[in-house]
Amino acid sequence: MNRLELKSKNCYFMPRWGKMNADVVIFLNQQLFDDHFEEQSLQQLVDAASLKGVISPVVGMPDIHSGFGLPIGGVMAMDAEDGLVSAGAVGMDINCGVRLLKTNIPASELDKMTTQKLITSITNRVPGGVGQKSRHAGLVKKHFKKLVETGVPYLVELGYGRQEDILNTEDGGCMTGADILKVSPKAVDRGLQLSTIGGGNHFIEIGVIEKVYDQNAANIYGLSEGYITIMIHTGSRGFGHQVCTDYSKSMKKDAKKYNLSIPNSGLAAVPIRSSEGSDYLAAMSCAVNFAYCNRQWITDDLRKAFSEVLGGRDIDYDLGLVYDITHNTARFENIKGKSMLVHRKGATRALPAGHPDNPPAYRETGHPVLIPGSMGSTSYVVKAENLLENVFNSVNHGAGRVLSRTAAKQGIAVEDLKSRMKNIIISGSNYKAFLDEAPQAYKNIDHVVDTLADIDMIRKVVSLFPVAVIKGEDKN
Repeated sequence: MNRLELKSKNCYFMPRWGKMNADVVIFLNQQLFDDHFEEQSLQQLVDAASLKGVISPVVGMPDIHSGFGLPIGGVMAMDAEDGLVSAGAVGMDINCGVRLLKTNIPASELDKMTTQKLITSITNRVPGGVGQKSRHAGLVKKHFKKLVETGVPYLVELGYGRQEDILNTEDGGCMTGADILKVSPKAVDRGLQLSTIGGGNHFIEIGVIEKVYDQNAANIYGLSEGYITIMIHTGSRGFGHQVCTDYSKSMKKDAKKYNLSIPNSGLAAVPIRSSEGSDYLAAMSCAVNFAYCNRQWITDDLRKAFSEVLGGRDIDYDLGLVYDITHNTARFENIKGKSMLVHRKGATRALPAGHPDNPPAYRETGHPVLIPGSMGSTSYVVKAENLLENVFNSVNHGAGRVLSRTAAKQGIAVEDLKSRMKNIIISGSNYKAFLDEAPQAYKNIDHVVDTLADIDMIRKVVSLFPVAVIKGEDKN
Protein backbone atom coordinates (compact mmCIF):
# COMPACT_ATOMS: atom_id res chain seq x y z
CA MET A 1 0.00 0.00 0.00
CA ASN A 2 2.83 2.41 0.80
CA ARG A 3 3.32 4.43 -2.39
CA LEU A 4 4.68 7.38 -0.46
CA GLU A 5 7.58 9.17 -2.16
CA LEU A 6 9.78 12.13 -1.28
CA LYS A 7 8.46 14.92 -3.50
CA SER A 8 10.63 17.81 -2.23
CA LYS A 9 12.51 18.75 0.90
CA ASN A 10 10.54 17.59 3.98
CA CYS A 11 7.50 16.80 1.84
CA TYR A 12 6.32 13.24 1.15
CA PHE A 13 3.64 12.61 -1.46
CA MET A 14 1.22 9.82 -2.37
CA PRO A 15 -0.74 10.31 -5.59
CA ARG A 16 -4.36 9.24 -5.54
CA TRP A 17 -4.90 5.63 -6.51
CA GLY A 18 -7.55 2.94 -6.00
CA LYS A 19 -10.53 4.48 -4.21
CA MET A 20 -8.73 7.69 -3.31
CA ASN A 21 -10.32 10.96 -4.47
CA ALA A 22 -7.39 13.11 -3.37
CA ASP A 23 -3.62 12.98 -3.05
CA VAL A 24 -1.88 12.75 0.34
CA VAL A 25 1.05 14.84 1.51
CA ILE A 26 2.95 14.48 4.79
CA PHE A 27 5.53 16.96 6.09
CA LEU A 28 8.44 15.31 7.90
CA ASN A 29 12.13 16.02 7.95
CA GLN A 30 14.50 13.09 7.53
CA GLN A 31 14.92 12.57 11.29
CA LEU A 32 11.17 12.48 11.94
CA PHE A 33 10.59 10.16 8.98
CA ASP A 34 13.32 7.75 10.07
CA ASP A 35 12.35 7.73 13.74
CA HIS A 36 8.58 8.20 13.87
CA PHE A 37 6.86 7.44 10.55
CA GLU A 38 3.67 5.41 11.15
CA GLU A 39 1.96 3.25 8.54
CA GLN A 40 -1.26 3.53 10.55
CA SER A 41 -1.27 7.33 10.30
CA LEU A 42 -0.69 7.11 6.56
CA GLN A 43 -3.58 4.65 6.21
CA GLN A 44 -5.85 7.06 8.08
CA LEU A 45 -4.91 9.85 5.66
CA VAL A 46 -5.59 7.50 2.72
CA ASP A 47 -8.99 6.66 4.22
CA ALA A 48 -9.81 10.36 4.50
CA ALA A 49 -8.69 10.87 0.89
CA SER A 50 -11.26 8.26 -0.15
CA LEU A 51 -14.28 10.16 1.15
CA LYS A 52 -16.81 11.82 -1.15
CA GLY A 53 -16.25 15.53 -1.80
CA VAL A 54 -12.72 15.69 -0.39
CA ILE A 55 -10.42 18.37 -1.82
CA SER A 56 -6.85 17.43 -2.66
CA PRO A 57 -4.56 17.06 -0.83
CA VAL A 58 -5.26 15.45 2.53
CA VAL A 59 -2.41 16.66 4.74
CA GLY A 60 -0.31 15.18 7.53
CA MET A 61 1.57 17.67 9.70
CA PRO A 62 5.01 17.06 11.30
CA ASP A 63 3.44 16.14 14.66
CA ILE A 64 1.29 13.44 13.04
CA HIS A 65 0.37 10.32 15.00
CA SER A 66 -2.52 7.89 14.70
CA GLY A 67 -5.86 8.79 16.21
CA PHE A 68 -9.56 7.99 15.90
CA GLY A 69 -10.52 8.31 12.22
CA LEU A 70 -8.27 11.13 11.04
CA PRO A 71 -4.80 11.10 12.61
CA ILE A 72 -3.80 13.81 15.06
CA GLY A 73 -1.95 16.29 12.91
CA GLY A 74 -4.38 15.69 10.03
CA VAL A 75 -6.05 18.27 7.77
CA MET A 76 -8.98 17.40 5.50
CA ALA A 77 -10.81 19.96 3.36
CA MET A 78 -14.25 19.25 1.95
CA ASP A 79 -16.17 20.97 -0.85
CA ALA A 80 -18.61 23.24 0.96
CA GLU A 81 -21.56 22.16 -1.20
CA ASP A 82 -20.92 18.54 -2.12
CA GLY A 83 -18.61 17.37 0.66
CA LEU A 84 -19.03 15.68 4.02
CA VAL A 85 -18.57 16.67 7.64
CA SER A 86 -17.10 14.15 10.08
CA ALA A 87 -17.21 14.46 13.86
CA GLY A 88 -14.27 12.06 14.15
CA ALA A 89 -12.20 14.19 11.79
CA VAL A 90 -12.66 17.12 14.19
CA GLY A 91 -11.92 15.10 17.30
CA MET A 92 -13.14 14.51 20.83
CA ASP A 93 -11.69 17.63 22.44
CA ILE A 94 -13.39 20.20 20.22
CA ASN A 95 -11.43 23.46 20.23
CA CYS A 96 -8.65 22.15 22.34
CA GLY A 97 -6.57 25.31 21.96
CA VAL A 98 -3.78 27.50 23.27
CA ARG A 99 -3.62 31.11 24.42
CA LEU A 100 -0.57 33.14 25.33
CA LEU A 101 -0.40 36.04 27.78
CA LYS A 102 2.52 38.45 27.96
CA THR A 103 3.85 40.26 31.01
CA ASN A 104 6.20 43.13 31.83
CA ILE A 105 7.95 40.95 34.42
CA PRO A 106 11.61 40.09 33.71
CA ALA A 107 12.30 36.45 34.50
CA SER A 108 15.27 37.59 36.60
CA GLU A 109 12.83 39.25 39.02
CA LEU A 110 10.59 36.21 39.55
CA ASP A 111 12.20 34.05 42.24
CA LYS A 112 11.22 30.45 43.00
CA MET A 113 9.33 31.32 46.17
CA THR A 114 7.14 33.84 44.35
CA THR A 115 6.66 31.42 41.46
CA GLN A 116 5.49 28.74 43.89
CA LYS A 117 3.04 31.20 45.45
CA LEU A 118 1.67 31.96 41.99
CA ILE A 119 1.24 28.25 41.28
CA THR A 120 -0.63 27.78 44.55
CA SER A 121 -2.91 30.75 43.90
CA ILE A 122 -3.65 29.65 40.34
CA THR A 123 -4.39 26.04 41.30
CA ASN A 124 -6.67 27.23 44.09
CA ARG A 125 -8.71 29.06 41.47
CA VAL A 126 -8.43 26.72 38.46
CA PRO A 127 -9.14 23.02 39.17
CA GLY A 128 -7.15 20.45 37.21
CA GLY A 129 -7.69 16.77 36.47
CA VAL A 130 -10.33 14.64 34.75
CA GLY A 131 -13.90 15.34 35.88
CA GLN A 132 -13.10 18.44 37.91
CA LYS A 133 -15.96 20.95 38.20
CA SER A 134 -15.72 24.73 37.98
CA ARG A 135 -15.53 26.92 41.06
CA HIS A 136 -18.00 29.14 39.17
CA ALA A 137 -20.67 26.44 38.81
CA GLY A 138 -23.55 28.67 39.86
CA LEU A 139 -22.72 31.29 37.26
CA VAL A 140 -22.10 28.64 34.62
CA LYS A 141 -25.58 27.17 35.16
CA LYS A 142 -27.21 30.60 35.08
CA HIS A 143 -25.53 31.77 31.87
CA PHE A 144 -24.75 28.50 30.09
CA LYS A 145 -26.91 28.98 27.00
CA LYS A 146 -25.57 32.44 26.21
CA LEU A 147 -21.99 31.42 26.94
CA VAL A 148 -22.00 28.53 24.49
CA GLU A 149 -23.98 30.39 21.84
CA THR A 150 -22.22 33.78 22.01
CA GLY A 151 -18.82 32.97 23.54
CA VAL A 152 -16.19 35.29 24.93
CA PRO A 153 -17.94 38.62 24.20
CA TYR A 154 -20.71 37.64 26.62
CA LEU A 155 -18.23 36.48 29.27
CA VAL A 156 -16.39 39.80 29.00
CA GLU A 157 -19.76 41.57 29.27
CA LEU A 158 -20.23 39.73 32.56
CA GLY A 159 -16.94 41.20 33.76
CA TYR A 160 -14.53 38.30 33.16
CA GLY A 161 -11.91 39.84 30.93
CA ARG A 162 -10.89 42.87 28.92
CA GLN A 163 -12.35 44.16 25.67
CA GLU A 164 -9.03 43.58 23.89
CA ASP A 165 -9.28 39.87 24.79
CA ILE A 166 -12.08 39.60 22.23
CA LEU A 167 -9.97 41.13 19.45
CA ASN A 168 -7.04 38.79 20.11
CA THR A 169 -9.08 35.58 20.14
CA GLU A 170 -9.66 33.62 16.94
CA ASP A 171 -13.22 34.20 15.65
CA GLY A 172 -13.44 37.11 18.10
CA GLY A 173 -14.10 34.38 20.67
CA CYS A 174 -17.35 33.24 19.07
CA MET A 175 -17.92 30.75 16.26
CA THR A 176 -21.24 31.65 14.66
CA GLY A 177 -24.12 29.23 14.18
CA ALA A 178 -24.05 27.72 17.66
CA ASP A 179 -27.39 26.30 18.82
CA ILE A 180 -27.78 24.70 22.25
CA LEU A 181 -30.88 22.84 21.01
CA LYS A 182 -28.58 20.68 18.86
CA VAL A 183 -26.64 19.54 21.95
CA SER A 184 -27.78 16.52 23.96
CA PRO A 185 -28.91 16.88 27.60
CA LYS A 186 -26.05 14.56 28.55
CA ALA A 187 -23.53 16.97 27.01
CA VAL A 188 -25.12 19.91 28.83
CA ASP A 189 -24.90 17.95 32.09
CA ARG A 190 -21.15 17.68 31.52
CA GLY A 191 -20.82 21.43 30.99
CA LEU A 192 -19.97 22.59 34.52
CA GLN A 193 -16.25 22.76 33.78
CA LEU A 194 -15.55 26.36 32.79
CA SER A 195 -12.21 27.55 34.19
CA THR A 196 -10.76 24.05 34.53
CA ILE A 197 -7.79 22.58 32.70
CA GLY A 198 -8.59 18.88 32.85
CA GLY A 199 -5.93 16.21 32.57
CA GLY A 200 -3.74 14.68 29.89
CA ASN A 201 -1.66 17.16 27.90
CA HIS A 202 -3.53 20.24 29.12
CA PHE A 203 -1.63 22.75 31.23
CA ILE A 204 -0.94 26.25 32.43
CA GLU A 205 2.70 27.15 31.93
CA ILE A 206 4.70 30.08 33.23
CA GLY A 207 7.54 30.54 30.75
CA VAL A 208 10.29 32.89 29.70
CA ILE A 209 11.03 34.20 26.21
CA GLU A 210 14.44 32.66 25.61
CA LYS A 211 15.16 33.78 22.03
CA VAL A 212 13.81 36.24 19.47
CA TYR A 213 14.09 35.16 15.81
CA ASP A 214 12.02 37.87 14.11
CA GLN A 215 12.37 41.19 15.92
CA ASN A 216 9.73 43.05 13.89
CA ALA A 217 7.04 40.44 14.45
CA ALA A 218 8.04 40.05 18.11
CA ASN A 219 7.63 43.80 18.61
CA ILE A 220 4.16 43.72 17.05
CA TYR A 221 3.20 40.73 19.22
CA GLY A 222 4.58 42.52 22.32
CA LEU A 223 7.17 39.82 23.09
CA SER A 224 10.64 40.65 24.42
CA GLU A 225 13.52 38.36 25.29
CA GLY A 226 13.87 37.55 28.97
CA TYR A 227 10.28 38.35 29.96
CA ILE A 228 7.71 36.08 31.57
CA THR A 229 4.77 34.66 29.59
CA ILE A 230 1.84 32.44 30.51
CA MET A 231 0.49 29.77 28.18
CA ILE A 232 -2.90 28.10 28.68
CA HIS A 233 -3.74 24.86 26.89
CA THR A 234 -7.18 23.33 27.36
CA GLY A 235 -10.42 22.83 25.47
CA SER A 236 -14.11 22.02 25.71
CA ARG A 237 -13.66 19.36 28.40
CA GLY A 238 -16.46 16.80 28.92
CA PHE A 239 -18.95 18.98 27.06
CA GLY A 240 -17.08 18.78 23.76
CA HIS A 241 -16.20 15.14 24.30
CA GLN A 242 -19.88 14.29 24.64
CA VAL A 243 -20.81 16.30 21.53
CA CYS A 244 -18.28 14.29 19.52
CA THR A 245 -19.39 11.00 21.06
CA ASP A 246 -23.05 11.69 20.33
CA TYR A 247 -22.56 12.74 16.72
CA SER A 248 -19.94 10.10 15.87
CA LYS A 249 -22.49 7.50 16.90
CA SER A 250 -25.35 9.05 14.94
CA MET A 251 -23.18 9.66 11.86
CA LYS A 252 -22.39 5.94 11.62
CA LYS A 253 -26.10 5.28 11.23
CA ASP A 254 -26.86 8.29 9.04
CA ALA A 255 -24.01 7.55 6.62
CA LYS A 256 -25.86 4.37 5.62
CA LYS A 257 -29.00 6.39 4.95
CA TYR A 258 -27.05 8.50 2.47
CA ASN A 259 -25.32 5.43 0.93
CA LEU A 260 -21.90 6.81 1.80
CA SER A 261 -18.81 4.65 1.62
CA ILE A 262 -16.94 5.16 4.93
CA PRO A 263 -13.47 3.51 5.04
CA ASN A 264 -13.31 3.34 8.85
CA SER A 265 -15.84 4.02 11.59
CA GLY A 266 -13.79 6.89 13.00
CA LEU A 267 -14.47 8.82 9.78
CA ALA A 268 -18.25 8.40 9.93
CA ALA A 269 -19.67 11.40 8.10
CA VAL A 270 -22.79 12.97 6.62
CA PRO A 271 -23.31 15.55 3.86
CA ILE A 272 -22.46 19.07 4.99
CA ARG A 273 -25.71 20.36 3.52
CA SER A 274 -27.90 17.72 5.20
CA SER A 275 -29.95 18.42 8.31
CA GLU A 276 -27.66 16.07 10.24
CA GLY A 277 -24.59 17.93 9.03
CA SER A 278 -26.08 21.28 10.01
CA ASP A 279 -27.02 19.91 13.44
CA TYR A 280 -23.48 18.71 14.10
CA LEU A 281 -21.92 22.02 13.04
CA ALA A 282 -24.32 23.90 15.33
CA ALA A 283 -23.44 21.62 18.26
CA MET A 284 -19.72 21.74 17.43
CA SER A 285 -19.87 25.55 17.44
CA CYS A 286 -21.32 25.41 20.95
CA ALA A 287 -18.34 23.33 22.04
CA VAL A 288 -15.94 25.71 20.27
CA ASN A 289 -17.45 28.64 22.17
CA PHE A 290 -17.40 26.68 25.44
CA ALA A 291 -13.65 26.18 25.00
CA TYR A 292 -13.08 29.85 24.20
CA CYS A 293 -14.95 30.74 27.38
CA ASN A 294 -13.00 28.14 29.34
CA ARG A 295 -9.66 29.69 28.42
CA GLN A 296 -11.06 33.20 28.91
CA TRP A 297 -12.34 32.43 32.41
CA ILE A 298 -9.02 30.80 33.29
CA THR A 299 -7.34 33.99 32.10
CA ASP A 300 -9.46 36.08 34.44
CA ASP A 301 -8.76 33.75 37.36
CA LEU A 302 -5.07 33.77 36.51
CA ARG A 303 -4.95 37.57 36.42
CA LYS A 304 -6.59 37.63 39.85
CA ALA A 305 -3.94 35.20 41.12
CA PHE A 306 -1.12 37.48 39.94
CA SER A 307 -2.77 40.44 41.63
CA GLU A 308 -3.24 38.45 44.84
CA VAL A 309 0.39 37.32 45.01
CA LEU A 310 2.20 40.36 43.62
CA GLY A 311 -0.18 43.07 44.87
CA GLY A 312 -1.79 45.92 42.96
CA ARG A 313 -3.91 45.51 39.82
CA ASP A 314 -3.50 42.71 37.30
CA ILE A 315 -2.92 45.27 34.54
CA ASP A 316 0.16 46.49 36.44
CA TYR A 317 1.85 43.30 35.19
CA ASP A 318 0.40 43.63 31.68
CA LEU A 319 -1.04 40.10 31.39
CA GLY A 320 -2.41 41.06 27.99
CA LEU A 321 -3.64 38.39 25.60
CA VAL A 322 -1.24 37.90 22.70
CA TYR A 323 -3.53 35.44 20.92
CA ASP A 324 -5.89 32.49 21.43
CA ILE A 325 -5.84 29.84 18.74
CA THR A 326 -7.93 26.70 18.10
CA HIS A 327 -7.25 23.06 17.31
CA ASN A 328 -9.88 20.43 16.50
CA THR A 329 -12.45 22.35 14.49
CA ALA A 330 -14.28 22.27 11.17
CA ARG A 331 -14.46 25.75 9.66
CA PHE A 332 -15.93 27.19 6.45
CA GLU A 333 -13.18 29.04 4.56
CA ASN A 334 -12.53 30.44 1.12
CA ILE A 335 -9.08 29.39 -0.11
CA LYS A 336 -7.86 30.09 -3.62
CA GLY A 337 -11.37 31.17 -4.55
CA LYS A 338 -12.98 27.91 -3.47
CA SER A 339 -15.44 27.53 -0.60
CA MET A 340 -14.63 24.59 1.65
CA LEU A 341 -15.08 23.12 5.12
CA VAL A 342 -11.61 22.56 6.58
CA HIS A 343 -11.30 19.88 9.27
CA ARG A 344 -8.21 20.36 11.42
CA LYS A 345 -7.59 17.60 13.95
CA GLY A 346 -4.55 18.29 16.07
CA ALA A 347 -3.76 21.08 13.62
CA THR A 348 -4.25 24.81 13.73
CA ARG A 349 -5.20 27.62 11.37
CA ALA A 350 -2.33 29.94 10.40
CA LEU A 351 -3.08 33.03 8.32
CA PRO A 352 -0.31 34.93 6.49
CA ALA A 353 0.17 38.69 6.41
CA GLY A 354 -2.64 40.55 4.69
CA HIS A 355 -5.29 37.87 5.16
CA PRO A 356 -8.60 39.63 5.97
CA ASP A 357 -9.40 37.26 8.85
CA ASN A 358 -6.36 38.43 10.82
CA PRO A 359 -7.12 40.77 13.75
CA PRO A 360 -6.36 44.39 12.80
CA ALA A 361 -3.30 44.52 15.06
CA TYR A 362 -1.76 41.56 13.23
CA ARG A 363 -2.75 42.35 9.65
CA GLU A 364 0.83 43.37 8.81
CA THR A 365 2.47 40.17 10.07
CA GLY A 366 -0.22 37.53 10.24
CA HIS A 367 -1.51 36.47 13.65
CA PRO A 368 0.73 34.70 16.18
CA VAL A 369 0.70 30.90 15.77
CA LEU A 370 1.33 29.10 19.07
CA ILE A 371 3.07 25.71 19.00
CA PRO A 372 3.62 24.26 22.47
CA GLY A 373 6.28 21.65 23.13
CA SER A 374 6.23 19.12 25.96
CA MET A 375 6.20 20.26 29.58
CA GLY A 376 10.00 20.12 29.73
CA SER A 377 10.89 21.57 26.35
CA THR A 378 10.78 24.70 24.24
CA SER A 379 7.56 26.10 22.75
CA TYR A 380 7.39 28.42 19.76
CA VAL A 381 5.49 31.41 18.49
CA VAL A 382 5.66 31.42 14.69
CA LYS A 383 3.93 33.20 11.85
CA ALA A 384 2.54 31.90 8.58
CA GLU A 385 4.15 32.37 5.21
CA ASN A 386 2.19 32.48 1.94
CA LEU A 387 3.07 28.90 0.95
CA LEU A 388 0.74 27.63 3.68
CA GLU A 389 -2.19 28.36 1.37
CA ASN A 390 -1.23 25.12 -0.43
CA VAL A 391 -2.11 23.17 2.73
CA PHE A 392 -5.27 25.12 3.59
CA ASN A 393 -3.46 27.65 5.82
CA SER A 394 -2.68 24.97 8.40
CA VAL A 395 0.24 24.05 10.67
CA ASN A 396 0.93 21.50 13.39
CA HIS A 397 -0.51 22.10 16.85
CA GLY A 398 2.36 20.80 18.97
CA ALA A 399 5.18 18.27 19.14
CA GLY A 400 3.16 15.06 18.69
CA ARG A 401 3.27 11.93 20.80
CA VAL A 402 5.65 9.02 20.20
CA LEU A 403 4.55 7.00 23.23
CA SER A 404 0.99 6.30 24.30
CA ARG A 405 0.08 7.38 27.79
CA THR A 406 0.17 3.77 28.97
CA ALA A 407 3.57 3.14 27.37
CA ALA A 408 4.96 6.32 28.90
CA LYS A 409 3.78 5.36 32.39
CA GLN A 410 5.25 1.90 32.03
CA GLY A 411 8.49 2.80 30.27
CA ILE A 412 9.68 6.08 31.80
CA ALA A 413 11.19 6.16 35.27
CA VAL A 414 10.34 8.93 37.74
CA GLU A 415 14.03 9.77 38.09
CA ASP A 416 14.33 10.19 34.32
CA LEU A 417 11.41 12.61 34.35
CA LYS A 418 12.94 14.59 37.23
CA SER A 419 16.23 14.77 35.31
CA ARG A 420 14.50 16.12 32.20
CA MET A 421 12.52 18.68 34.17
CA LYS A 422 15.66 20.00 35.94
CA ASN A 423 14.82 23.41 37.42
CA ILE A 424 11.25 23.54 36.10
CA ILE A 425 8.73 23.75 38.95
CA ILE A 426 5.66 21.52 38.69
CA SER A 427 2.36 21.77 40.52
CA GLY A 428 2.37 19.25 43.36
CA SER A 429 5.23 16.91 44.18
CA ASN A 430 4.00 13.66 42.64
CA TYR A 431 6.11 13.27 39.51
CA LYS A 432 4.64 9.81 38.97
CA ALA A 433 1.28 11.42 38.14
CA PHE A 434 2.88 13.18 35.16
CA LEU A 435 4.82 10.29 33.59
CA ASP A 436 2.31 10.06 30.72
CA GLU A 437 3.23 13.65 29.78
CA ALA A 438 6.99 13.33 30.21
CA PRO A 439 9.07 15.05 27.51
CA GLN A 440 10.33 11.62 26.43
CA ALA A 441 6.77 10.75 25.30
CA TYR A 442 6.90 13.43 22.59
CA LYS A 443 8.75 14.17 19.37
CA ASN A 444 11.57 16.68 19.43
CA ILE A 445 9.79 20.02 19.09
CA ASP A 446 12.74 21.59 17.24
CA HIS A 447 12.58 18.91 14.54
CA VAL A 448 8.82 19.38 14.25
CA VAL A 449 8.92 23.17 13.94
CA ASP A 450 11.99 23.18 11.69
CA THR A 451 10.26 20.81 9.25
CA LEU A 452 8.02 23.66 8.08
CA ALA A 453 10.38 26.54 8.89
CA ASP A 454 13.15 25.06 6.72
CA ILE A 455 10.89 25.06 3.65
CA ASP A 456 9.62 28.62 4.22
CA MET A 457 6.06 27.68 5.18
CA ILE A 458 6.39 29.32 8.59
CA ARG A 459 8.84 31.72 10.22
CA LYS A 460 9.89 31.46 13.86
CA VAL A 461 9.21 34.58 15.92
CA VAL A 462 10.23 33.64 19.48
CA SER A 463 10.92 30.55 21.56
CA LEU A 464 9.66 30.08 25.10
CA PHE A 465 11.01 27.84 27.84
CA PRO A 466 9.03 26.69 30.89
CA VAL A 467 9.72 28.08 34.34
CA ALA A 468 6.77 26.31 35.99
CA VAL A 469 4.06 23.94 34.77
CA ILE A 470 0.60 23.36 36.24
CA LYS A 471 -1.07 20.10 35.20
CA GLY A 472 -4.07 18.24 36.50
CA GLU A 473 -3.29 15.00 38.32
CA ASP A 474 -5.53 12.25 37.01
CA LYS A 475 -6.76 9.93 39.76
CA ASN A 476 -7.08 6.77 37.68
